[in-house]
Order: sequence, then structure tokens, then C-alpha cells
Amino acid sequence: MKVWGLCFIGFGNVGQGLARILVREEENLFSHFGFRFKTIAVVTKSKGSRVDPNGLSLSKLLDEINHDQTLGPCTITPEETVCLPEVDIVIDVTPTNLKSGEPGLSVTKKALQRGRHVVTSNKGPASLALKDLLKIASEHKSKYRFEGTVLSGTPAINLARESMAGCHITEVQGIVNGTTNYILTRMEEGLEYDDALKEAQALGYAEANPEGDVDGWDAAVKVQIIASVFMGKYISLKDISRVGISGLKRKDIEKALSQNERIKLVAKIVQNSGQIFASVAPVSLPFSHPLSGVNGATNAITLTTDNLKDVTIIGPGAGREETGQALLSDIISIVTH
Repeated sequence: MKVWGLCFIGFGNVGQGLARILVREEENLFSHFGFRFKTIAVVTKSKGSRVDPNGLSLSKLLDEINHDQTLGPCTITPEETVCLPEVDIVIDVTPTNLKSGEPGLSVTKKALQRGRHVVTSNKGPASLALKDLLKIASEHKSKYRFEGTVLSGTPAINLARESMAGCHITEVQGIVNGTTNYILTRMEEGLEYDDALKEAQALGYAEANPEGDVDGWDAAVKVQIIASVFMGKYISLKDISRVGISGLKRKDIEKALSQNERIKLVAKIVQNSGQIFASVAPVSLPFSHPLSGVNGATNAITLTTDNLKDVTIIGPGAGREETGQALLSDIISIVTH
């Protein structure tokens, strides 16, 4: 029986979320999927690293991290870690960097070139080099899977790739950023933009510098990934028309409501005669629209297809275990196939 060697590059909220699931569900994963694993290494930027070819205790690591303990001195680089002979699957949960994709991009390339599989929630490499990474993976008989980059744990990529195989997707529109959706929901409930943003920051939905969310960058990157996976078209960020929500006022929200509409930050991709038209912008949606009633930090997308017409998926768009579940689903797909 194969025991799969796992390697965590990064061990923040998402990595810890996956680790908690693995600890809790270890026996179920074996009984349902025949998946046995051992954690070979955990390498972080701020908490140090730990490596053991015989396997580390994830529960012990989680306990140490929760008590603000370091894992040990960084005696090995991420690139060296993914080349360890005991490693089968690399879990890249390093922070998203949309300028260079690093450190995740170099780690991912090295792992794939060495025949290791990679699962990730990191949008940087997928935004900057998805086509190249998939090519490298194919050449070296490895897998690069990135379900967690779009709707956190809500299955969008795997749904389109597998359950909807054979459908021709002509249009996708969705609410793909939980932070902005939370802010818009709170503005609808009476807050001004600045107050709603501060509340989102206090709850951990928004970063201290919220530009990536409120200016539409996060949603635009997800549009890139959706276009490539759902429609087979690779587009750059500059090809996406992008408007954020920072210019919205409470009166704009009230006006929409008075017309039986809600303002949502909508990501949209339309394929027409081989051309792709992509945008991110605040849009007034009628109450009858399936995306109109999606509130709070929840995400949703509607896929327009030939065989199934419109299919709408709604689910959590953030959270450590929610995104950890996306990583786990990709791991199980690798293990079972």
C-alpha cells in the first residue's frame, strides 16, 4: 500500500486548515479513498522549518504553532524541500504575489520538473504562468491542481472540468470576492463604505491594505483562471476591464434597492466567436437574478452552457478549513487517479 509523502510550503491559515482536516479525517480518508499519508516537511518563512523522512506529527505541529512556537531553524530551502525523495505531493500555501508569483512560482516549477504533484491555493503562479505550469506538469507526468484559487472550498474548477465535461461554457458571471460582497451587504444594511470596510478589516475579511479586494484585483485574477480553465483561453490582467467598489456610496445602494435591484461586484467572462470579453465591475442585479441574493462573505458563479443552460454554484468564499477542503479535494483526485 502506497503511503503518500506530503510537503507543506507555507503553514499559515490555509495550510493549518488542511492540516486540521487531515488529522481529523485520517481514518476516513483511508477507508473511503485508500489514502495513507505522512508529512515529510513543513517549511515556512516566519516560523522556521522541520523535516523528517519518517513523517512528522501534524497534530503536534499545530499545537506548537498555536502556542507561538517556532518549528526550528530554516536549514533547507523550499526548492530543496520539494526535491526530497520521500515527497510525492507539494502543498503550496505561500502568499499570493501577483507581480512575480514568488516564492510559489519557483517552488511549483521545481516540484513539477522533479515529477512531484502540486496542489495550491496560491493565485500568483496560476495568474502569471498557468499555461507553462500545465505544460511542465504534462511533460513530467505530474499534476498541477488549483481548485482553491477561485471559490475557496466551493468546487468550481473541478465541477467544470469533471462533472460538466462535455458542456460548452459560453459565459460565466459571478461573485468571486467575499470581502467586497460582505462590504456591499453591510452597506445595504445601513453602513457607509468606510465603516463597512473597517468592520470587514476587524473581522479579518479585509487586509490592512484592502486594495487587492476593493479595487477588483483579486476578482480579476480569478477571471483569468476561470477563462483559462472553463474556456481554454489564456488572458492577461490588462485584458480585463476592472472597476472596484471604493467609489460607491450608501445612496447608490439605496437607489438600486428602490428599483428592486442589488449592487454586486460581478466578475464576467463572455466567449463569442472565439473572442473573450472579461470584466470586473459593480453591477445592479434584479432581485430575481440568482446572484442577487448572495450576501455576506459568500461567493457564487453562474455558468451558461449549451447542454445544461444556466448552472449556479453558491458556497463559502473564504476560511481556513474551507480552502483547506479545496486542497484536500485536489489531493484525493491525484491519489485516486
